[in-house]
Amino acid sequence: MGKVYIVGAGPGDPDLLTIKALKAIQTADVILYDRLVNKQILQHAKEGADLIYCGKLPDYHMMKQETINHFLVKYAKKGKTVVRLKGGDPFVFGRGGEEAQTLAEHGVAFEIVPGITSGIAAAAYAGIPVTHREASSNVAFVTGHYQKEENFEEKWKALATGIDTLVIYMGIKNVKQIERLLIENGRDPSTPAAFIHWGTTDKQKTVLCTVETLAGTVESEKIENPSLIVIGDVVQFSSQLSWFEPELKDPALSEAL
Repeated sequence: MGKVYIVGAGPGDPDLLTIKALKAIQTADVILYDRLVNKQILQHAKEGADLIYCGKLPDYHMMKQETINHFLVKYAKKGKTVVRLKGGDPFVFGRGGEEAQTLAEHGVAFEIVPGITSGIAAAAYAGIPVTHREASSNVAFVTGHYQKEENFEEKWKALATGIDTLVIYMGIKNVKQIERLLIENGRDPSTPAAFIHWGTTDKQKTVLCTVETLAGTVESEKIENPSLIVIGDVVQFSSQLSWFEPELKDPALSEAL
């Protein structure tokens, strides 16, 4: 019987890969990797390792989750050392928990190797501290979509005014609804917000706006996935602390903030 390592590859910058993740990749016989994994990281795989792409696009799964689960069990039972390589952290909207459950049910040994999640790293690369003594004492990491049976509107009622900093993953598709629900449930429409596209990579683009201009900014700036949304007063620090990009979009807003 082999073993499976469910590994977080980090947010995109290959230098943010952890040492433990690197060791797992270097020893793996099989690596099943996602779309958001930086391809430079795969160069650390040993010669002869099988690299299997499990790419997932919004609303389109090249490989279904059930198939991925099957491969993890299949290769481990063949005695292989398997790495399931996922962008960010496998337990933060990465479905790593579901994969670990499958392995446990089939009696396959596994380890979880945490990764740096984009919710913290991309914000930091944009000069946005998700907490700050003067602006935020709490932060929530939120998915921008829910399973159909869940009540999307009820979730956002609690988030609108109860959390200082909102970090929203996968929120582009439902940005109009998110903007509406935040304002309807008491969030100040002028609250600073930011979109961070391909955070920590050489394609990173940060666009500043406000809660009331979220949807309009997506349209005018043609913002696409993968993009993170950060909402809260901490966004105001971006104009001062941004160190990774030469300049922010919407300089007028930067000055106002």
